[in-house]
Amino acid sequence: MTEHHVINPLSTGVDYQALAERFRPVFQRIAEGAVEREQTRALPYEPIQWLKQAGFGAVRVPVEYGGGGASLPQLFELLIELAEADSNVPQALRGHFAFAEDRLNAAPGAARDIWFKRFVEGDIVGCAWTEIGSVAIGDVVTKVSPDGDKWKLNGEKFYSTGSLFSDWIDVYAQRSDTGGDVIAATRTRQPGVVQSDDWDGFGQRTTGSGTSRFTDAVVEAENLIDFATRFKYQTAFYQLVLLATLAGIGRAALKDVAHQVRSRKRIYSHGNAAHVSQDSQIQQVVGEVAALVYAAEASALKATLPAQRAYVARFGGDDAAEHEANVAAEIESATAQVVVSELIQRATTELFNALGASDVRQGKSLDRHWRNARTVSSHNPVIYKARIVGDRVINGTEPPFVWQIGNGPAR
Repeated sequence: MTEHHVINPLSTGVDYQALAERFRPVFQRIAEGAVEREQTRALPYEPIQWLKQAGFGAVRVPVEYGGGGASLPQLFELLIELAEADSNVPQALRGHFAFAEDRLNAAPGAARDIWFKRFVEGDIVGCAWTEIGSVAIGDVVTKVSPDGDKWKLNGEKFYSTGSLFSDWIDVYAQRSDTGGDVIAATRTRQPGVVQSDDWDGFGQRTTGSGTSRFTDAVVEAENLIDFATRFKYQTAFYQLVLLATLAGIGRAALKDVAHQVRSRKRIYSHGNAAHVSQDSQIQQVVGEVAALVYAAEASALKATLPAQRAYVARFGGDDAAEHEANVAAEIESATAQVVVSELIQRATTELFNALGASDVRQGKSLDRHWRNARTVSSHNPVIYKARIVGDRVINGTEPPFVWQIGNGPAR
């Protein structure tokens, strides 16, 4: 045992500007190829490799272990910057950061140290939780079975976001011997894992969210994790990644509309100025888009604060304080989801009021902002989150911390 296990350093934040400057050249490089990847549907293998090499996957690992030491608000601020460059990339890393967060919440010890070391060395984790088809809600068809001193994993998952780019996959499965729900951290590069790029959504097209099939895939015993130990603010965390992605989409859309207005030469005879950039009505539209994006980003970042409190409280010895922070993390992420989804969809539509017919041509790909925002907003239906928030405000009802999807009973 090392001193680290006794002291248990936490990632409570570092100087943000210094941290961000470390990654901004990579973000810029990613941004330069974003439109081409969108138009050709080229998966971001290279961009994610650049991030791995820069240590981005270890940004939440404590400094004492070689990581970035970022707080949760700082992580999500970085993800907003990354989403501004290419919104597909932070969503592709959503599973990685969630699994890393779970390891940050794990009990100190050798098992956690191994994962910290892997993250610092550049390992990335994808996710595979959702089964589609004739699966009843609550059922887990994917199974892990004991096989000597290891386990064998069998099943099929869809929405395997980021798994095409990953070294490991965070698989939600069920033990065949006890029926217990587990996370099976599975090495990607082995004969028993087959991945398909068959995600065909109209937005977020390059997140690597297709099918993963597991046929007697090997899982080491130490990488089978009881789901009951999963970090308690996980649902909020997943939503916060999507909120950061939406905020980044808004920033990218604002940057694009400002550029198009500045460079536009053609004007309308019934406009208000000799140059579009000086037209007061056009300026108003861009100003309104800027305000929508500002409000969305502010909401997204404010919603990260209780999650950080929950992380710190995990090791604080006050169960009541930890529970309160977990509830707040869920409620605030849901509240922000309701407004951020609407704000960014509106912003990515309104921007066209400042432009002309030539700006809807496919070569500019300005429609990608709305398509991406609409796709991200379709995760975790916002109407249910609004009801959960309302029930909390009216009745003090606690939110659900884990939810499932599947077929309902036969009609």
